Amino acid sequence: MLVHHLDCGPMRPFGGRLIDGEGSVLRRARMVCHCLLVETGRGLVLVDSGFGSADSDPSTTSLPKAFRMLMSPQLDPAMTALAQVRALGFDPADVRHIVLTHLDLDHAGGLRDFPQAKVHVHGPELRAATTVPDMRYRTGQWAHGPDWATYDSPSGQDWFGFEAVRDLDGLPEDVLLVPLGGHTTGHVGVAVNTGARWLLHAGDAFFASGELAQPPHCPPALRAFQRRMAVDDQARLHNQSRLRELAAGSDEIDIFAAHDPVGLDRHVRGVC
Repeated sequence: MLVHHLDCGPMRPFGGRLIDGEGSVLRRARMVCHCLLVETGRGLVLVDSGFGSADSDPSTTSLPKAFRMLMSPQLDPAMTALAQVRALGFDPADVRHIVLTHLDLDHAGGLRDFPQAKVHVHGPELRAATTVPDMRYRTGQWAHGPDWATYDSPSGQDWFGFEAVRDLDGLPEDVLLVPLGGHTTGHVGVAVNTGARWLLHAGDAFFASGELAQPPHCPPALRAFQRRMAVDDQARLHNQSRLRELAAGSDEIDIFAAHDPVGLDRHVRGVC
């Protein structure tokens, strides 16, 4: 399957090397929203959706002012998944499925731009997002009433040592949900088999590519942010450890995170 790597939500928070490990602490750091557009025989599949077109308009944005001030999202309509799908020559209606790592506001903003798509999400995540008041979830991003497909069963296949890995309704077995809880209640990774190797979009299971190294390293502000945002920090750290083992033990899998520019740049430049 052909996979396009997109940045659907660049952010430029202050903090420099405390966030991205580069330069002065007084400069703006670089963060991305790494999304995938996968060409399959059953239509296009979007993995995460970044910020949507409504988020780019001050009159319709669902992004809280505090988030916009802290993270400085670059809300350019041309960077939305909708615009990038069109720029690649596709009709947005061809996006038949959206698979979400989780429902945080910087991952689910594009749902409104593809109202016809079936949206695949872990059941515990959808319940948390729709029943527990929290700034991280913005119900306006799914007020259009998506065609949800949820997955709750603890059973599933074993995949490179990860248990309860699920294939998805209406999609080929080359797209899988991989439970990676901790950052949110129902956080998952999404694995895509390109034929040459597996890609594992790990969402927010980690934030910096150095966290997959041995020993792991992460800029201090990102490390503190992950700890602060985790609903279960022990589960988050456990899953990071498992991802490190997987990255070190298999060359069949390419693992990357949603907000790490290093992983995005590696793919956009065609290195792997």
